[in-house]
Amino acid sequence: MKGIFDLLKPKSPKEGREIAESTLFTTAFSMGKSAGKSAAPWEARAVEVVAQRVPKSRGGKLLESVWEKDQYMSHLSKDALERMQRFFAFASVPPGRDLIRQDEYGTFMVVLLTGSIGVDRRQPWGEHLRLAETRPGDILGEMSLLDSGIRFSTCTTLTDCEIAVLSADAIDEMMAQDAPLAAALIALLARKLSLRLRVVSSRLSDNPNG
Repeated sequence: MKGIFDLLKPKSPKEGREIAESTLFTTAFSMGKSAGKSAAPWEARAVEVVAQRVPKSRGGKLLESVWEKDQYMSHLSKDALERMQRFFAFASVPPGRDLIRQDEYGTFMVVLLTGSIGVDRRQPWGEHLRLAETRPGDILGEMSLLDSGIRFSTCTTLTDCEIAVLSADAIDEMMAQDAPLAAALIALLARKLSLRLRVVSSRLSDNPNG
């Protein structure tokens, strides 16, 4: 994580130009894919789950509304939230669709705006464990976006849902065009992720089959 923040703070105009031309997140995912793992970009998944585009005017307002109530994301100013919206894609998805699948590389994260999503993990011994049922404002898939690793769980829409999607390409673009905004977002995502991992770790350790 330190390396990411170093990249977000150029010390010279030349260094700034190099960062603007970098593709930190997309390059990391390409490396994973070349190692034999499949990658699932949002554009392909959107077609698969029959996602419908939501106007940015509506999606942006919903994103502001849910993040204003979030313990961590509420630290973003209204101006920052407005600047961030242009990097997101907004969509509606019917129930019973896998937005994220366990063990695949994912090049995007999802913010639930309306509806509910189930988060499930298939354990090595075959058991399917329901980890959570999300509510508006919850973020899914940020771990893979930050570390270029494989997905930990499968996330399936339980109802009609509206979502905001941030891709690896978009976060690279944010880093190049608005580095302070990207730094603030990454820091907040890291804090939320740390809390989620502690909760999941505790639940898995309590499972008698674990």
